[in-house]
Amino acid sequence: MRPSPLLAAAVCAIALALALGPAPARSQQVPSDGAEVTPEFIASTQHWLDDAVSKAQSANPAPLRMEVAIGALDARLRLAPCTNVEPYVPVGARLWGRTRLGLRCTQGGGRWNVFLPVTVKAFGPAWVLRDNVVAGSVLTAADAVQAEADWAAEPSPVVVEAAQWVGQVASRSLVAGQPLRQSMVKAAQAFAAGTPVRVVAQGPGFEISSDAEAITPGVVGQPVRVRMENGRIANGIVVDLRTVRLPM
Repeated sequence: MRPSPLLAAAVCAIALALALGPAPARSQQVPSDGAEVTPEFIASTQHWLDDAVSKAQSANPAPLRMEVAIGALDARLRLAPCTNVEPYVPVGARLWGRTRLGLRCTQGGGRWNVFLPVTVKAFGPAWVLRDNVVAGSVLTAADAVQAEADWAAEPSPVVVEAAQWVGQVASRSLVAGQPLRQSMVKAAQAFAAGTPVRVVAQGPGFEISSDAEAITPGVVGQPVRVRMENGRIANGIVVDLRTVRLPM
């Protein structure tokens, strides 16, 4: 299942804004004897993050309500005085969910570099389960209701459209109150290996069909191998419970 375009747009926009956005306008000084940066610097960094996320979201089609929370530095740290500390996004970091923000001293007695825990929440529409669901159960429209959920709470994207989960199978046991995510559902098996199927091939102005036997289990929308009546092995896409479409 492909990631939701809305979610992909949200992640890209926020990551880009935070990666390229300006550092806090005012330079903050870190005390020489403290295990923590000053409250003023934390407030400035919080403002920087909030502003970057807000700007990214204002240009984003996804209706997400963003929240950014800054954690605390390691209490064992002893940082040299610094007159200018720049926040930055570490290479490979994903500013989504629990992550970290880099802080580096660019002017001062010591050129140090530390990481500050950050949590980025993105609240948006989701499908939330009414009750517990057993692994392997086929989901119906009555199994979930629309509600707001944190898209960034887990790595797997939420499913935003009913068509993405109604009729799908629960890939594992699910708990009431969970927002449905792409990793939680999978397509139902249409037929087992050895099942007789009808193979169709279409072209401009024509359609041909013949009988075949499935060599591998078939899942709607997924590739499957079939054995034609003449013994030839072909690859096609499962259309429904008895039909496989061959590419032309």
